[in-house]
Amino acid sequence: MAFTQLLILALIQGVTEFLPISSSGHLILLPNLTGMQDQGQVIDVAVHVGTLLAVILYFRADVKDAAKGTLRLMTGRMDTPGARLAFLLLVATIPVILFGLALKLSGLDDMLRSTAVIGWTMLVFGLVLYWADMKGSQDKADSDWNLRDAIIMGLWQAVALIPGTSRSGITITAARHLGYNRHDGAKLAMLMSIPTIMASAALLGAEVIATADAQAARDGAIAAALAFLSALGALWLMMRLLRSVSFTPYVIYRVILGLILLWIAYA
Repeated sequence: MAFTQLLILALIQGVTEFLPISSSGHLILLPNLTGMQDQGQVIDVAVHVGTLLAVILYFRADVKDAAKGTLRLMTGRMDTPGARLAFLLLVATIPVILFGLALKLSGLDDMLRSTAVIGWTMLVFGLVLYWADMKGSQDKADSDWNLRDAIIMGLWQAVALIPGTSRSGITITAARHLGYNRHDGAKLAMLMSIPTIMASAALLGAEVIATADAQAARDGAIAAALAFLSALGALWLMMRLLRSVSFTPYVIYRVILGLILLWIAYA
C-alpha cells in the first residue's frame, strides 16, 4: 500500500478515535467516497493497536493502577481503587462484546457500513451529545464512578458498533447525561476504550494472522506508528481544551458532515 494512503488512514484513525466524531465512520467513508482501495483488516488492526498504545501512555498512571487491580481481582479481592477501576472497566466492556458478537454472527455489521447510515448516526448522535452536554450537570468526578454508571455507560458504548455513532462520543454523552464533568467524563470514556480496543484488535487479529505477509506486516507497522503519534496529539489537545471548552465544536462538525453525507446518499 502506498505510504500516502497509509498516512491518511493513520491520521484519520488517530485523530478521530478519541474525538467524538467516529473513527470507524471516517474509515468506511474514505474508500466509499474517494474510490481509494479498502485498507483491509491488517491495517484496521494496526491503527487500532497504535491508538491503544496512545491512550495507555496518556493515562499510564490509571492504567498501572488498573493493571495492579486486575491481579487483585484474580485473587478475589477488590479492596483498592485500582481493583475497583479494573472491575468497573470489565463490567462496562461486556455489553459491547456481546453486541459485537451478535452483529458479526448475524451479518448485520456489513449491512450497516453505508453512507446513509453514517450520515444519520453522525447527525442524530451529534445532537444527542449536544443535548447531554448542555443539560447534564458537572457534579461528578471520575472518582465517583460506580457500578450503576459503568453498566449504563457500557450499554451506551455498545450502540457505537453502528458506524458513525462514535465510541468516544456516545460514552461521553452517557457520562455527561449522568452528571460527570466534561474532563472526567471524557477520561472515563477514554479508559473504557482500552479493553474495548483490545477486544476488537484481538478479534480482527485472529482473522488476519494466517493471511498476513511480510509486506502487510511492514504496512501495518508504519500505520500503527503513525496512528499512535496522531492519536496521542489529538488526545492531549482534547483533554486540555475540555477544561474550558464544551463539546459544541464537535457537534457542529458532526451535524455538517451528517447533512452532507445524507445529501450524497439520497441525491
